[in-house]
Amino acid sequence: MAARMIDRVEGQGKLGTITASNISYYTIQHCKSGRRANGTSSVDIMGSSTQLNGTSRLHSLNEVVAEDETGCEIFELQDVLSNDNEDPAAVAGRKLDWDRFLDQLSHVEQLVIEFLSAGKTLRDVARQVGLSDSAMQGYRRKIAVKVLEFMGVEILGDIAHEPSWRINLDCTRAGQACRYERRAMAMA
Repeated sequence: MAARMIDRVEGQGKLGTITASNISYYTIQHCKSGRRANGTSSVDIMGSSTQLNGTSRLHSLNEVVAEDETGCEIFELQDVLSNDNEDPAAVAGRKLDWDRFLDQLSHVEQLVIEFLSAGKTLRDVARQVGLSDSAMQGYRRKIAVKVLEFMGVEILGDIAHEPSWRINLDCTRAGQACRYERRAMAMA
């Protein structure tokens, strides 16, 4: 940035009248206002110009975001971002939906879900209730249809879809891990 200023002053023929302290002063002022040596974008979220305009804010990861009611435990921003647990509201909502769905099923259908959730097979359910394997396949198909009717077709996409904020966080973590490994290999 300073070199560009000197080149401009030289092009104007004023190189002898402007001192080095003038160049350094104005270079510092430009840096403070958010100018970059290789660009003048004010949409750079880390740029001071963007922060001065008020269009972005920089927060410390040590910033307190919540405290429990007793005041014993403090939650910082870094704790919230590094928490890999699912959103408690989503878990509670899903549990309410699931409980309501299970109430609509027959006893055999509830057993099918219970056994499959426990890692057992349809054959185990068939032995328990005294039905054939093909009858159990029929129950499995009925449950699949009932799930789609109760929760909607988009439920399959919702289950498979990971939130974009988590994808971004995972990508950032993976990039940092790669950088750390490369630096460790370079040091060795």
